[in-house]
Amino acid sequence: MVAVSVSAAESELTEDERAGLELVRETGGIHQSDFWKELDVSSRKGSRIVESLVEYDLVNREDTVYNGHNTYYITPTARDLDFTLLMAGDMLSPFIGEEEVDPNSDAFSQWIMNLAYEE
Repeated sequence: MVAVSVSAAESELTEDERAGLELVRETGGIHQSDFWKELDVSSRKGSRIVESLVEYDLVNREDTVYNGHNTYYITPTARDLDFTLLMAGDMLSPFIGEEEVDPNSDAFSQWIMNLAYEE
């Protein structure tokens, strides 16, 4: 496994690898059998692209069965997700982990105020 930052890894990607990474990010996850078809490349080239993205730790690949065939399910790595959208200053959104949301709660009001006055 290559231990480099996401941005450093992305700067080393080929055009096809960049397109593949963008596809995985946009879909949030895709079966490898659909991945290469969406990119309009051969299954062999699609496999090489996925292997490269896994090596750079930009995507995860797990075995699965899809339409009766063994394939892989490709997902973005967790570190690729942007959690800053859940933050207001140093406060995490009060909706995280809550089943019933009360938009009139003090916690929500405080979070919105932090968000509004952040800049």
